Amino acid sequence: MKKKYTYTEKKDTRSGFGAGLTELGKTHPNVVALCADLIGSLKMGEFASSHPDRFFQIGIAEANMIGIAAGLTIGGKIPFTGTFANFSTGRVYDQIRQSVAYSSKNVKICASHAGLTLGEDGATHQILEDIGLMKMLPGMTVINTCDYNQTKSATIAIADYDGPVYLRFGRPVVPVYMPENEFEIGKVIHLTEGKDVTIVATGHMVWEALQASEKLEELGISAEVINIHTIKPLDAESILKSVNKTGAIVTVEEHNYLGGLGESIAGLLSLNNPTPQEFVAVNDSFGESGVPEQLMVKYNLNDEAIVEAVKKVIRRKNEETI
Repeated sequence: MKKKYTYTEKKDTRSGFGAGLTELGKTHPNVVALCADLIGSLKMGEFASSHPDRFFQIGIAEANMIGIAAGLTIGGKIPFTGTFANFSTGRVYDQIRQSVAYSSKNVKICASHAGLTLGEDGATHQILEDIGLMKMLPGMTVINTCDYNQTKSATIAIADYDGPVYLRFGRPVVPVYMPENEFEIGKVIHLTEGKDVTIVATGHMVWEALQASEKLEELGISAEVINIHTIKPLDAESILKSVNKTGAIVTVEEHNYLGGLGESIAGLLSLNNPTPQEFVAVNDSFGESGVPEQLMVKYNLNDEAIVEAVKKVIRRKNEETI
């Protein structure tokens, strides 16, 4: 019998970021925070009120925010920047590349409202390309957390990591099911053991993967579910060990299938152990305005889509062994 994950409350992952930043304000005197006119949305208010000398409201000037953050690192500060994921990456990619990544500045780029679950604000705000943009930058660590506890833990952890980090989280309330303080940069978390298929998921989609694994168990399919919070650097050893056992893999993400987690794993497998793989991700399109739950159904980002992908990849695996 598989381990069952349950929850007693739902919280937004952006509040986990705010809680982590508040704790860092007490424990890390060199941590400073910068915001692009979205204090409430990024849950940075408590840090700002508790440490007004360490908080900088930059306004709607995201490029300036990144440049200022890069400059602050020269004096030994650890800057955390905060705005929507679209404005944290697409709008300021040149500044991140030139001022942060190129010289490996110790800037923590913290990005809320990522993916389709931003909802009603629509395609102009629902960035689905940010993981690809950021993972291609040399030296950039890319983290995508699944719930409140993991986001809080990741926020605290990256303060002690020397180098640029992209931390991605979201707007909607989602189940809180991960233990507190169970987070290590670059190390996956095995949620369930299985022998028939590996399901690797990131961000909000981890919960959907767990729900899918329960449905698959009822169908007699044993799924191994892995929570990949760190997309770069990728925990290659753990992924390869799992697919060596199961012989099939489904990658699950709230992101374009081009450039995301699935593409990283496809590259890993092609070089080490070619394995049947299916993607559960946005199929090379922009989003649209809508209720987050309805958008996830329309774009096939839910437990039912994962179940169907698993059935398909197992058929492929069986055909290859005939």
